[in-house]
Amino acid sequence: MLDFITEKENSWDFLKKTDLPIFIYGMGDGAEKILRAFEQYGIPTAGFFASDEFVRGHYFKGHLVHSLSQIENLIDDFIIVLAFGAGYESLYRRISEIAERHTLLAPDVPVVGEGLFTYEYCIENAEKIQKVYDILADDISKQTFADIINFRISGKIDYLHRCTSEKSDIWQNIIPLSHSERYIDMGAYNGDTVIELSELTNGKYEHIYAVEPDTRNFRKLTKNTEGMENITLVNAAAWNENTDLTFSDRSGRNSKLTDGSGVKLKTVRGVTGDSLCHNATLIKMDVEGAEAEALEGCQGSLKSGSRLICALYHRNGDIFELPLKVHKINPELKLYIRHLMYIPAWETNLYCTL
Repeated sequence: MLDFITEKENSWDFLKKTDLPIFIYGMGDGAEKILRAFEQYGIPTAGFFASDEFVRGHYFKGHLVHSLSQIENLIDDFIIVLAFGAGYESLYRRISEIAERHTLLAPDVPVVGEGLFTYEYCIENAEKIQKVYDILADDISKQTFADIINFRISGKIDYLHRCTSEKSDIWQNIIPLSHSERYIDMGAYNGDTVIELSELTNGKYEHIYAVEPDTRNFRKLTKNTEGMENITLVNAAAWNENTDLTFSDRSGRNSKLTDGSGVKLKTVRGVTGDSLCHNATLIKMDVEGAEAEALEGCQGSLKSGSRLICALYHRNGDIFELPLKVHKINPELKLYIRHLMYIPAWETNLYCTL
């Protein structure tokens, strides 16, 4: 069982035992989470650095923030820990080039929730992980699944390089679009994926339902889709029932439902996909950790054969729990996993079709 997991040393254990100084690349929420893991494992931090355009003589956590060149001029050999996401090509290439000169790890920390994705965590969930591997629809999915898990254990970005797919492959070979799409976009953000679907169908589709809970994002969504026909904008959160929810209104991609410990708390409407359209042909969900509930709210469409695009990277267990949930709802759906260009594994998605 789990023969495809070849990495057995966690990134945190590797960092704990090294004698080399460790510098964290980046600041903000990602660095905060990594520092908490460092404290848990007793890993020392030598300092922080940022991209040249962000170095302005300021401090983070009591450390003067340097540029990489400043550190390279002072120290011959050190380890870099990446603490932010790189999803556009120039930054992705820059990080890859740095990794050719230095040991660079991107340790996995959850976007939502607590705990760490470790080898021990995989062993605890071995039966579920193996089942997902076994039911995946093609060899690329199996290899991607294996690479993502090995990356999340080790933090080695070579695994991401190896399994990165082109988005065009998905639209051509997994989910080809027609002119009769009834599309629910859950987590529509500013309308980027709504516009993408419209462009891919040359503006010919049956209807689009765009769901976005964040106030500022919803304003951008409204502006960016102005003039589009056959579209319903819904200022609400995707959920498993139609009800009121407490929401942390962060005005960004990371706006999320909260248990009450978040900031800028407000009440928003929760809606199910089935209540918007009971026979959607395509559902996309990237809802910042609420994917499990959103899936439950779309059971009618999924049982009828709706295709699905679902983020697998917000919570530690999403990579195996969400495919199993979809499989339970409709065992006839074929399950594919692809990773799009991103460091860390934040653009790893599940694609489902009959």
